[in-house]
Amino acid sequence: MSRASTRRRGPASLPVVVALLVVLAGAGGYAALTGGGAGGAPADRSSSVASSDPSTLASPAGARAADGLLDAAGARAALAQLPVKGRAPATGYDRVARFGEAWLDVDGNGCDTRDDILARDLASVTRRTDCKVLTGTLDDPYTGRSIAFTRGVQTSALVQIDHVVALLDAWQTGAQGLTQEARVRLANDPLELLAVDGATNQAKGAGDAATWLPPNRGFRCEYAARQVAVKAKYGLWVTPAEGTALKGILAAC
Repeated sequence: MSRASTRRRGPASLPVVVALLVVLAGAGGYAALTGGGAGGAPADRSSSVASSDPSTLASPAGARAADGLLDAAGARAALAQLPVKGRAPATGYDRVARFGEAWLDVDGNGCDTRDDILARDLASVTRRTDCKVLTGTLDDPYTGRSIAFTRGVQTSALVQIDHVVALLDAWQTGAQGLTQEARVRLANDPLELLAVDGATNQAKGAGDAATWLPPNRGFRCEYAARQVAVKAKYGLWVTPAEGTALKGILAAC
């Protein structure tokens, strides 16, 4: 409300204005009021990550932005269209041979994918060059903790880049039928990648939604939606157990 309109209405209208703002915020209107979400300024990263409510799918924070993200309704619709099949054998899987070296400059911007994702997902980033991220702070979506990142032999691994759909899982659910170019593109797609706590990423391994979920329950809706988005984008399928797990998560979002 402008200052001019406030003067016309008079001081007595202030409680009404405050009440209206409170109602809007409580009904999810905060993002609209502040310009948050995909069309405006980045949402508050700490509030969306640290929420303990597993039924909430906040608009992805600006730090995790990527083309192809789905909201809860879109993810439920996309999941319903994914084929459901058994897991294919892992025969022939090789990370480098099948998905390319880590990390390439697939988008041709002069920076490798790891630095691109670190620059996207960390706050207060410092760099050595236009590309090389030296330091930053991660609001870790998997644990809800804040992690200080410093590049170095003993410290870089504290923050790792996770493939939301593990590459072995992708290989066993349809990626064997993709071209080499498409697999390399998948492995470096910002939609598929998140900067996360290193130890938690190691604990995930090649797990799918039926065997592993982020400890931070407040992030599970976004995590499930992101997995569905990746599988839909690259024509992959879900196993029966995986499909059931994803459906259960998204039903509460």
